[in-house]
Amino acid sequence: MITQTSPKLDLARTAARAALAVLPTSQTLTVGEPTTDPAAATPAGVGVTARFTGSAVGEIVVVVGQDLADALRQSPLGELDPAAAVRPALEAAAGAFGPVVVDPGQLMEPAVALSALAAKGDAVLVPMTDGAEVRAVVAMRLSPWPGASNGGAPRAEGRELSRHGLDLLHDVEMEVSAELGRTRMNVRDLLSLSPGVVVELDRAAGSPADLLVNGRLIARGEVVVIEENFGIRITEIVAPAAERA
Repeated sequence: MITQTSPKLDLARTAARAALAVLPTSQTLTVGEPTTDPAAATPAGVGVTARFTGSAVGEIVVVVGQDLADALRQSPLGELDPAAAVRPALEAAAGAFGPVVVDPGQLMEPAVALSALAAKGDAVLVPMTDGAEVRAVVAMRLSPWPGASNGGAPRAEGRELSRHGLDLLHDVEMEVSAELGRTRMNVRDLLSLSPGVVVELDRAAGSPADLLVNGRLIARGEVVVIEENFGIRITEIVAPAAERA
């Protein structure tokens, strides 16, 4: 367990509190002391890991307890995707580091996800406890952490592709989707949906729609009709570091 105070640990606690505020749990959890030992903070359940880029670059893991995993599996709506259920917590935690774009989450065994993150070095794990029992964990690693020496500008993980390398990707197909808006509903409200019910989204009428590639925001535009199909006329290209509205 880490007991000293530092900007790095303070930031980790802030990220954990942000995740806890939107974590789907019926229990009252408390943010515990940060640690670097996965064995000290690995509850049984489900782990979701994701990378993020923007004003900060790194990776984040959220682990939720077995009770939530079982509830998602036995939902009245059918088996629900744990990654989708935990994604708001991933985004909230990563958002504590500034405007970032979070990749789609990937399901992993909690012990594997936390150990893999810790093995990369400089990771911090923040347990969330119900009394003495660890019920959830938020773990993170930044490249670099604020204040760490990096010989100049922040670096992104991995190497830049050469022009020739990019040419090899030109014919790769990507999933492109358009999003008019989002909303959050509890399961009680979802079960009460019926034909004719209007669901209010988080966008004002006339606001631009988002264009996403593999779940990552790349552009915004206005909805148009092309013959009998909908389309989007691009009005803005979103920089990788731009904060998602």
